[in-house]
Amino acid sequence: MAIRLGLGLPQTRQYDIGRDVPDVARTAEQIGYESLWVFERALYPEPATQGLYGMEGVPWPDAYRGLAEPLVTLTLAAAATERARLGTSVLVAPLHGPFQLARMLGTLDAASGGRVVAGFGTGWSLDEYAAAGVAPFAERGRVLDEVLDVCRAVWGPDPVRYEGPLTKIASAVVGPKPARPIPIFLPAFSKKSLTRLVERGDGWNPIAMGVEQLAAQWRQVRDFAAEKGRTRPIETAVRVNLTYTAKAYDGSDRQPFQGSVDQIVTDLAAHAEIGLDEFFVEFGDAPRDAGELKDLAAELYGAARAAGI
Repeated sequence: MAIRLGLGLPQTRQYDIGRDVPDVARTAEQIGYESLWVFERALYPEPATQGLYGMEGVPWPDAYRGLAEPLVTLTLAAAATERARLGTSVLVAPLHGPFQLARMLGTLDAASGGRVVAGFGTGWSLDEYAAAGVAPFAERGRVLDEVLDVCRAVWGPDPVRYEGPLTKIASAVVGPKPARPIPIFLPAFSKKSLTRLVERGDGWNPIAMGVEQLAAQWRQVRDFAAEKGRTRPIETAVRVNLTYTAKAYDGSDRQPFQGSVDQIVTDLAAHAEIGLDEFFVEFGDAPRDAGELKDLAAELYGAARAAGI
């Protein structure tokens, strides 16, 4: 039942990013966490013109105010660690120019000795797309496909050549190259994204929202991969958004991964039975500061391993 465990890095407003990110990253690696993760929210619209995830009337979490830029955060972690993989879950790829994004990830992988995991998604915020100015929201799927094409080209052998709607590279040397082929992880929320994952991705990056739901999604991914004739294994890294409480949550409405460390570990053990490769936990803005985040991370890791996870 042993699985890989990862930790979300501090990105929210209560942290001193320059001091706390290297500190937490270094400590997490010493504890035993095998990967460190960041996510992306480019801005916080005020007043909000769109609800969370595009759902009308659902407010954005206050934690999204002033969230640290993900690749800068990951770079700080890379410099403070030696072994832990460095993942994005997710990077909203169409908010970035494809060529610049490919170069940044390639450079980070080279600098970190081949530890980057590129988790890409299309996002949902109209305001973020308007601010980024790369392409309209309606074209997000096409832009993600171009990002994948450009990354493969830029990370591949020189001379690099590419021509697409946003990017034109006319025979150039582009470096540094990644230390190894950077694995690209993708979601599978729809038929189109499932097809992209199976045909173009290296790994699947879902969110854990319940054992039955996650197991059903994993069966769907595997069945579709078999239908498409994919023989290469699909790696998995599951994001766990915790709702941590110091005391056990005793309500009948408790959701998966809500409550105390012991309750979270119980949920983690049940999810681990599905047979996926890795789970990484995100404490969000629940910890007061980096010290509390490190303490909680150590407690959770120790309890999980003691439980045989």
